Amino acid sequence: MKGRIHSLESFGTVDGPGVRFVVFVQGCPMRCAYCHNPDTWPMDGGTLMEASDIFEQYQRNKSFYRGGGITVTGGEPLMQVDFLIDLFTIAKENHVHTCIDSSGIAYHENGNPDWLKKLDHLMTLTDLVMLDIKHIDPQKHRELTQQPNDGILAFCRYLDEKKVDVWIRHVVVPTITDDPVYLYRLGYFIGQFSNIKALDILPYHTMGKVKYEKLGMDYKLKDLPAMNADRAIELKKIVLEGLRDRRADMPSRL
Repeated sequence: MKGRIHSLESFGTVDGPGVRFVVFVQGCPMRCAYCHNPDTWPMDGGTLMEASDIFEQYQRNKSFYRGGGITVTGGEPLMQVDFLIDLFTIAKENHVHTCIDSSGIAYHENGNPDWLKKLDHLMTLTDLVMLDIKHIDPQKHRELTQQPNDGILAFCRYLDEKKVDVWIRHVVVPTITDDPVYLYRLGYFIGQFSNIKALDILPYHTMGKVKYEKLGMDYKLKDLPAMNADRAIELKKIVLEGLRDRRADMPSRL
């Protein structure tokens, strides 16, 4: 099975546990204002590559990936479920840890039954999902990404039901996603799930501006300063407070 691939990275260190072989797929329906890979947006771009050929490239340096594995990011990986099934089937046959870095935008709980069946199969081959929740508020999410977030939040519930390990990622952007009210709501939402294994609150950076200039694209946040890393650490405490409060409010699972 061929996938539309934007690029490959041999030694990823921020894309899941350990050192990872990272596959950047092409195509994404999100239009996040701070996206630093806008060249991955077009669905018909990239290079067609066989899953077996990609895994062969992983194998060339497999000794470096002990404790790591393969991460597929993007773009939006779940726009290419058939390709992921093929790649992850090969990976699991070779005892390789598999991770999907996703926005969850492709998921619709009442969507195409055939696609949902394929997703169920994919989840049996997936060790970890890194889920990037852009904004907990529906209207703010639409303003930020030009897409709704109801399917994304439903995807959280789906992953919990399927007992797939999840790392939550959230980028804190000054004046956009750093409001304590929304950060608490985010924590309170994810606090209901038992499969959350990590929480990354990532400070917004401005490194994407150069790429927009090269592509001749307008960068909507060009006048916005980067988020201070120490401030992001403080904001993470608010998310964790919401998470703890939700768990305290839930009936005992004993």
